[in-house]
Amino acid sequence: MTTTTTSPTNSAKLARSARWALASLSLSMLLSSLGTSIANVGLPTLAQAFNASFQAVQWVVIAYLLVITALIVSAGRLGDLIGRRRLLLAGIGVFTVASVLCGIAPTLWLLVAARAMQGLGAAVMMALTMAFVGETVPKARTGSAMGLLGTMSAIGTALGPSLGGVLIAAVGWQSIFFINVPLGLLTLLLAYRCLPADRRGPATDRARFDHLGTLILALTLTAYALAMTTGRGHFGLLNAALLVAAVLGVGLFVIAQAKAASPLIRLAAFRDPALSASLSMNALVATVMMATLVVGPFYLSRALGLNAALVGVVMSAGPLISVLSGVPSGRLVDRLGAPFVAIAGLSAVAAGAFALAVLPAMFGVTGYIAAIFILTPGYQLFQAANNTAVMANVPPDQRGVTSGMLNLSRNLGLMSGASAMGSVFAFASAAPDITTASAEAVAVGMRATFAVATLLALIAIAVAVGGRAFAKRGLMPEKAS
Repeated sequence: MTTTTTSPTNSAKLARSARWALASLSLSMLLSSLGTSIANVGLPTLAQAFNASFQAVQWVVIAYLLVITALIVSAGRLGDLIGRRRLLLAGIGVFTVASVLCGIAPTLWLLVAARAMQGLGAAVMMALTMAFVGETVPKARTGSAMGLLGTMSAIGTALGPSLGGVLIAAVGWQSIFFINVPLGLLTLLLAYRCLPADRRGPATDRARFDHLGTLILALTLTAYALAMTTGRGHFGLLNAALLVAAVLGVGLFVIAQAKAASPLIRLAAFRDPALSASLSMNALVATVMMATLVVGPFYLSRALGLNAALVGVVMSAGPLISVLSGVPSGRLVDRLGAPFVAIAGLSAVAAGAFALAVLPAMFGVTGYIAAIFILTPGYQLFQAANNTAVMANVPPDQRGVTSGMLNLSRNLGLMSGASAMGSVFAFASAAPDITTASAEAVAVGMRATFAVATLLALIAIAVAVGGRAFAKRGLMPEKAS
């Protein structure tokens, strides 16, 4: 029998190669998250530059998120079929070119079109970044890699507003898009040099891309996203019609997938309780986290009386904590196992949501920040554990589409959270216009919103505990310990 050994030199080369590959994936994650957050701060300036209404310039953000949501699963599946490396390189290239087009756009609607193109590149980058972890990082360090990607996403989110504000003041609004160009070129160079080559089987063995399923899913998700984002917080007839269209689209998609020879999403995958539970928990936790972004600014300004600058400082606490807790969360996953860390993270999310319902009323800003210090590390723990649990044991030919489904569940949770938690806040406040509501009314809305958020987190814990119970009884496989 022949024994194959790896020399220390070769081991060092492999480790160095994995680090550079992970660096390219980290930059890819940073770019896609920066693309969202840096544009938000520029909306007032864009409204002045193009002499447009705020509702019109909001499409600069909406178009980007809409395309990501509609196409992220399809991008992941396409990467599985034609090769993840080549598609990721194409996605980074599209994102970078679109950033140039955004910066030179002469009209608002050409800028929106360029942002939609940028969203296409971001959808590819987000779908395939996590899918590549299984090919570039040893399985024992998957959690650490997922934690690092979570940290880079948080850095992009936290860096966007401050960097965008500085760039706009110093150079002009075009710079918030041009800044992506050198970063995109660096990411493209690293990915080209460091990511492993695609392994492709014979052409006769390759599945075909499901064009019909892709079209139906994209239209369905677009209808749902518009139902959740249009109407400036008021759910009217248009929202209801779009929601009905989304429900009908889900039915058509299921029928199309059942009949497709090579479906976009294998419906049998949802019979795996572990995957279904992970996607459900991902959406629930994203809904809870969105409540802090929707309700937090109103509470801090209207109920606690902070000025805009102080609101910004307090709101930056969450992203800062995410940056600091992402990598340690991933290491805990590698050490303690994904199932245990996921439940621990969900418990912290529930405790943090409950704290937001109680502590700010008792201790003001200090209570708010203390609650965020509980909630945010819990979110990072859950994300690192959940992503690891799902991606660690996925067959290589399904990594792209599975990563896309994980990202999609998070996006749907964020959109649903913006609409649903905003509605809970407005209803509980009982004010005709939340922007002019009294401090007492806003405080009541805050408590009610995070009471609901706590309930959602507890439901996610029940799903996680139920999943572990099934796994221990041998009724389902327990993902990545």
